Amino acid sequence: MENNEALVYQFRFTNTISEITKRQWNEYFDASQPFTRHEYLSALELSQCVSHKTGWQPHHLVVTQGDTIVALMPLYIKTHSWGEYVFDWAWAEAYERNQLDYYPKLVSSIPFTPTTGARIGFLPSLSDIDKQHVTSEIINVIKQQLSERQWSSWHGLFSHKAEHTLWANTGIIVRHGCQFHWRNNHYLDFNDFLTSMSSRKRKNISKERAQIQKAQLRFTFVNGDDATDEQWQGFVRCYQQTYLKRSGHQGYLSAVFFKLIAQTMGESIRLLMIQNAQDELVASALYFVSNTHLYGRYWGALSDYDGLHFEACYYQGIEYAIANQLHVFDAGAQGEHKVARGFYPVATYSSHVIDHPAFNDAIANFCQQEQQHIKLYMQQMTEQLPYKAINQ
Repeated sequence: MENNEALVYQFRFTNTISEITKRQWNEYFDASQPFTRHEYLSALELSQCVSHKTGWQPHHLVVTQGDTIVALMPLYIKTHSWGEYVFDWAWAEAYERNQLDYYPKLVSSIPFTPTTGARIGFLPSLSDIDKQHVTSEIINVIKQQLSERQWSSWHGLFSHKAEHTLWANTGIIVRHGCQFHWRNNHYLDFNDFLTSMSSRKRKNISKERAQIQKAQLRFTFVNGDDATDEQWQGFVRCYQQTYLKRSGHQGYLSAVFFKLIAQTMGESIRLLMIQNAQDELVASALYFVSNTHLYGRYWGALSDYDGLHFEACYYQGIEYAIANQLHVFDAGAQGEHKVARGFYPVATYSSHVIDHPAFNDAIANFCQQEQQHIKLYMQQMTEQLPYKAINQ
C-alpha cells in the first residue's frame, strides 16, 4: 500500500478489495445497490475479469481519520477505454497525435457496468460539509497521483446526482450524458402501461409482442438463489455465444464470475430463462434488483427470433417491474430505440481530472459544448415519447 496525508485525513491505495472486509465496505455504500457491493466487486477480482492482464488493475482508495474509515472509492488503473461507456477515445487519439501517452489513466467506476450509483462510499455519520471536504481532499490526492505517476487523467463515471454535485463543487471537469430508463407510473399491469400510450405506438408494441407469442416461447424469471447449475450454465452459453457473434470474443465476464455472484448475491439476481415448445433453451437474460430498481444487464440467444431481443430485454423487464412494484427499470446504456417503447431520457454524470494543463482546458471546453448538445438531444427525445400528452 501507498500512503499520502492531507490535513486530518490519511489516504492509502490497495490493489485488492479483499483488504477491506465485506462488512466495512457494504456499510459505506447503499446496501440495496447491487453493483457497489463488496460481493460484486470481489467477484470481478477473484475471477480475474479485472486485473493487470485485462487492463483493469484495482487501485482502490481508502480514506481514514485515525483508526476510522471515513470514505472508500472503487478505483482502477486502466490501460485502455473498453468497458467504460463514457467514451473518451477521441481524447486518447488527440494525446497520441501530440506524442503524449493517454494510458495509463485512473477510473472510478463499476467495470463493464454503465449504471448510475455512488462512486464514493462515506461513513454514514458524516455531515454534508464533511463529505464535501473529503471529496475535495480526494481530488487533491488524485492530482498528486497523476503527477507522481505520470498518468494522464482520472475519470469518475456514472455518479448519482448528489455525488455529481460534490465533484462539481471541487471545480473539476464535469460531463453529461444520456441514458433511457423506464418509469413505473403505478401501472396495474402491462396492458395498463400500454393504455398510457398513443394508439399508433401501442399497436407497434403489441405487434412486436405478437411475433413472440406466435413462436410459442416460454419466459420464466428465476431467483438467483434458486437457479440451478444447469440454468446458470445455459445463461453463460447464451451470453458467450452472442458476444462471440457480435464482437469476436466471449465477453468481458467469465463463467467463474457468474458462478461467484450466484453464490454470494443470488438474492439480488433474476435469471430470465427462455425456452421453446420442446423445452429447449433458446435465450437467457440476466437482471439485478434493488429495493426500487430493476437492472437489465446481459442477454444472449442461441436461436434467432424476430423481436426476441425487445421481448427479453425490455417488455419482460417492464412486466417484472410492474408486478413487483419497482419504480425504475434501467435496461442498459444507449439506445434511442428505447424511447418508442416508453423509456424516458435520463441525464448521466461523469467527472474528470486532466493532468496536462492545455488538454484540461480543451477537454473542459469540449464538455461544456457537449452539454448543450446533450440538453437539446434529451429535449428532442422527450418530444418523441409515445405517451399521451397528459402522461409526459
